[in-house]
Amino acid sequence: MRAAVVQFPGSNCDRDLAVAFGNVTGKPAEMVWHKETGLPAGLDVIAIPGGFSFGDYLRCGAIAARSPIMQAVVDFANKGGYVLGICNGFQVLTESGLLPGALMRNAGMKFVCKDSELQVATRDSVFTAAYAKGAKITVPVAHHDGNYTADADTRKALHDQDRIAFTYVNNPNGSMDDIAGILSENRRVLGMMPHPERLNDPELGGIDGSGLFQSIADALVSA
Repeated sequence: MRAAVVQFPGSNCDRDLAVAFGNVTGKPAEMVWHKETGLPAGLDVIAIPGGFSFGDYLRCGAIAARSPIMQAVVDFANKGGYVLGICNGFQVLTESGLLPGALMRNAGMKFVCKDSELQVATRDSVFTAAYAKGAKITVPVAHHDGNYTADADTRKALHDQDRIAFTYVNNPNGSMDDIAGILSENRRVLGMMPHPERLNDPELGGIDGSGLFQSIADALVSA
């Protein structure tokens, strides 16, 4: 399995994410700079990390979504490639149109940084298959604009199509329907605000986040 991580000015979880992939593949993910116009050949999954791309100016993820590399990421996704966006990466995916809805300012108007309990809402995806449906896992959050917002029709489609990947047990940011992560219509793109890469090694205090990376590896290596 070959994985790559896109780097933007202001990314700060890129190396953590590369290491998390390395824990399940045997080697860290490749790094791709935002000014590149193409992705490395033979990739199975591309990931967009957390951080503060371009200083969160304009809107979180809005400038990054218009970086040269993102057209290649959109093309990769449209051709059936797997794409993962975490925190700022989730914001970039909504800004680029790969996922519906938007990430707004937290309901409490404050930056939230703490461990958060999630519930696995579906295991019917490459990203969640290693978990049991309904399982409770602990994954850190660290964001100021993580309040998932979408119109009623969009949220109904997410529920009806089983495209909500994770929900918050104790909603830290006011997200509608407690949504912490969602899937694209073809189930090959996942955006989530919590950081599984930050809790995937006992040395980091837990391994609840490792199931996501193991899910990807199990599916793509076997494929």
